[in-house]
Amino acid sequence: PYQGAPLMKEALLKKHPELERVLNTLAGKITESQMSQLNYQVGVEGKSAKQVAKEFLQEQGLLKK
Repeated sequence: PYQGAPLMKEALLKKHPELERVLNTLAGKITESQMSQLNYQVGVEGKSAKQVAKEFLQEQGLLKK
């Protein structure tokens, strides 16, 4: 799987501790190939990162459509 890691300020996690659980649901869910494709959609095709992420999460059943 892809070895990405979420980066955020500690203050954000203190303000929203539920983020840790939510982000941990992604652990092991994204392969290098998938991440490369997601990056391609943003960097080359010009899609917004928000839209690409939303579509991926919906396809994985991690976000309701």
